[in-house]
Amino acid sequence: MTKLDAKIPEGSLAEKWTKYRSSVSLVNPANKRNLEVVIVGSGLAGASAAASLAELGYKVKVFCFQDSPRRAHSIAAQGGINAAKNYQNDGDSTFRLFYDTIKGGDYRAREANVHRLAEVSGNIIDQCVAQGVPFAREYGGLLSNRSFGGTQVQRTFYAAGQTGQQLLLGAYSALQRQVGMGNVELFTRHEMLDVVMVDGKARGIIARDLVSGELERHFGHAVLLCTGGYGNVFYLSTNAMGSNVTAAWKAHKKGAFFANPCYTQIHPTCIPVSGDHQSKLTLMSESLRNDGRIWVPKKKDDPRKASEIPEDERDYYLERRYPAFGNLVPRDIASRAAKERCDAGYGVGTSKMAVYLDFAAAIIRYGKAEANKRNIHHVSDEEIQLMGKEVVKEKYGNLFDMYKQITGEDPYELPMRIYPAVHYTMGGLWVDYNLMTTVPGLYALGEANFSDHGANRLGASALMQGLADGYFVIPYTIGAYLASEIRTPALSTDSEVFVNAEKAVKDQIDQLMNIRGTKSVDYFHKKLGLIMWDKCGMARNEAGLKMAIAEIQELRKEFWSNVRIPGEANNLNPELEKAGRVADFLELGELMCKDALERQESCGGHFREEYQTEDGEALRDDEKFAYVAAWEFQGESKFELHKEELKFENIKIAQRSYK
Repeated sequence: MTKLDAKIPEGSLAEKWTKYRSSVSLVNPANKRNLEVVIVGSGLAGASAAASLAELGYKVKVFCFQDSPRRAHSIAAQGGINAAKNYQNDGDSTFRLFYDTIKGGDYRAREANVHRLAEVSGNIIDQCVAQGVPFAREYGGLLSNRSFGGTQVQRTFYAAGQTGQQLLLGAYSALQRQVGMGNVELFTRHEMLDVVMVDGKARGIIARDLVSGELERHFGHAVLLCTGGYGNVFYLSTNAMGSNVTAAWKAHKKGAFFANPCYTQIHPTCIPVSGDHQSKLTLMSESLRNDGRIWVPKKKDDPRKASEIPEDERDYYLERRYPAFGNLVPRDIASRAAKERCDAGYGVGTSKMAVYLDFAAAIIRYGKAEANKRNIHHVSDEEIQLMGKEVVKEKYGNLFDMYKQITGEDPYELPMRIYPAVHYTMGGLWVDYNLMTTVPGLYALGEANFSDHGANRLGASALMQGLADGYFVIPYTIGAYLASEIRTPALSTDSEVFVNAEKAVKDQIDQLMNIRGTKSVDYFHKKLGLIMWDKCGMARNEAGLKMAIAEIQELRKEFWSNVRIPGEANNLNPELEKAGRVADFLELGELMCKDALERQESCGGHFREEYQTEDGEALRDDEKFAYVAAWEFQGESKFELHKEELKFENIKIAQRSYK
């Protein structure tokens, strides 16, 4: 008997969400004023959920470890947000967005959740335009669209190369309005360190004031975790250095199942590693693959500069291998193809672990189009270049500037050098159709849950899921739970259960501070990251994963006996913050490797070397592995696997092909 009940509504796929909204339990406005909701995280999912629930009348508390919600990692999403509005009249539809997302995730996502995401996607754009988000527009004033990987339509709405920032400012404005009206209490520089459980239900959190070091107790009738992904388990990733798994992991240890932890997304267009000094990697938006062409020299170890290599000596390998999608294949496929070329000896740059992303052809194409628009004839090559660069600058200017600042090279003149890096995590806390975890009253939204992306997320879908969950899903689904909680009075934080929860958190902090070892927190984080990247990164195999599990267990023992944390616990102490997060990463890393070992197939971002087609593509096993792997914590290094079987009633499962 499975412990998992996805609570998927009855009826046809296209009617499930509509019928659900019409029949779900409601909470009347007077009762909402007596119900308290704790929201951890203030990125797109957290800010939109807080603004929406406060607008409905609930009492909301929001916690973020940054000094402002504006600094949430959602700000880093550059390229755009998907929505099935068919503005281009190119054949897009709700079903096509649903199909592309399921296929892009290599048939490892739940149909009902993904279709709901596609349904509400158009509402997100309307909501954000109403908030003043400055989406790019065509000359006539209509919203502009561009393409992202894994699609053959243009459905991605964008604001230059800073879409995440603009969307976050919109959600932040809505949040701050509710703060100003007294409906939301905002706690910045606070980190959640545990979930408080009462009679098997989530009833609040223990948080640490990161400035004073004091521990605080906060009650809530429900707790929403909107805390992002766990890519920093690899140390080097495109995530902000503060991004972590702590909130989700503490919830996992209190009974929330962790789903598909091995599903990590590798992004193909990152600035390559330049040395041991780096603490993070920088992403070049996938939107650049709209116009940039990816290539390597046809000759191995070619010492020439890119500008010296003639056209017929260049291998545009994505266009060669995947003619139907070309440079816009999904991220996992583009990443593996780049790794394959570099491993085969065709890499470029000093490290030979990079490929070119070239805008020369796009600049000329845009220049000629601009000359026609301006009715300029007999235009020189220099003028075409100049006009083309102006158009590219308007579309991607801030990305080009960022690349130049980091590398010292001008991408208008030279091709960018890129290489894959850890970016997003499709795994997360298991949630049902209501976005509730296996712990009653505990919800997970956005990247913190597993629900919408399967084994590989399509570009521009992270922003879509975060805002869909916060603005258009949780305001309905939370009523199904809170309607039965209206007779539950607010529990005093002086009660024994809160006191004991705080003591347990304090004991762990004291344990960390009293180790007084010789090695820094970063020493352990870097070692963990190297193990994870080498053995559970872009490619995995049985021997490597078994070795990684043993190495992580050994590293964890060393951490708990030899980590050095300077400073004091009852004060501002960034090293203590990091230590707590790395302690959780050391446990999560082991589970990721166990999950990858258990899944004896290749799918999306999970590539087991033993399971591939003759031409090196991922080889799924739908008979044995068409399920969500949901892990239950049972003690140190002990996890029990539960399976949610995936049923595909509206899509025919097929070998994923972009050729």
